[in-house]
Amino acid sequence: MIKKKLSTPLRLKSEHPSRGEFWNLKSLYPYWEIPKNKLLVDRARSLRKAGNLSEVLFWQTFKDKKKLGFDIDRQVVVGNYIVDFFIPELGLVFEIDGSSHNDKVEYDAERDAFMENLNLKVIRILDLDIKKNIQSVFTFVLEVVRKREIELKFPS
Repeated sequence: MIKKKLSTPLRLKSEHPSRGEFWNLKSLYPYWEIPKNKLLVDRARSLRKAGNLSEVLFWQTFKDKKKLGFDIDRQVVVGNYIVDFFIPELGLVFEIDGSSHNDKVEYDAERDAFMENLNLKVIRILDLDIKKNIQSVFTFVLEVVRKREIELKFPS
């Protein structure tokens, strides 16, 4: 019997890039293991469309992958929460804090603890800083990304 060679390699059912099979698992944050409440997907989508001024400015500044070296996603579901911005490969969360966070100290602390239990790093940036000094925010975010790469021993 002659075996025919397939033009594309067979993959096991469990293999899928979103679960990290094609990533260096020892050096990257395993973002594909993050739990997600699927009931929040529509809410996250509507938040992406709405966006407040600070979030829009942040997004416009960092949406180009060339600036950070990584894709940054908006309004991402993580567990039972929606985070403002997320760099999946680094497990890096950016939260834009405006006046709405003034009364949510306990909620934010609980949320941050949940994120930290997933080994996510949460960075909070004041919306006023984004509105008044985006260049300083840009420098700060670049520094945070580089430090996180080192922390995770990310390949250069």
